[in-house]
Amino acid sequence: MAKTIEGLYYSESHEYVRVEGEFGYIGITDYAQHALGNVVYVDMPEVDDDVEAGEEFGAVESVKAASDLNSPVTGVVVEVNDELDEQPELLNQDPYKHWIIKVKISDPAELDNLMNAKSYDAFCSND
Repeated sequence: MAKTIEGLYYSESHEYVRVEGEFGYIGITDYAQHALGNVVYVDMPEVDDDVEAGEEFGAVESVKAASDLNSPVTGVVVEVNDELDEQPELLNQDPYKHWIIKVKISDPAELDNLMNAKSYDAFCSND
């Protein structure tokens, strides 16, 4: 079974957000990295780009598939994880440690639309 972490928020498109104050660290879940296989490229937005909840902000490419990344929350990108430019495989090693983008969250109420770890585990077991 894929690993989930209590305290994170999960989307149906297999992204997570870790909230720290007014910021959210967005990445792909362990379930997603297992489904993708070996990640070879991560397409990320630029700093100061806007992201919208449920909308595409980039993509992850693996040896067997490409998958769009959808933001779980609305906000402004304040940082991208530059490590992933040179080492996209870090997402396979620990997707929760190696987030993709950091955003300043515009509407914290959107977090109520996301799943907790227990709900996400149940969602994945039905997949």
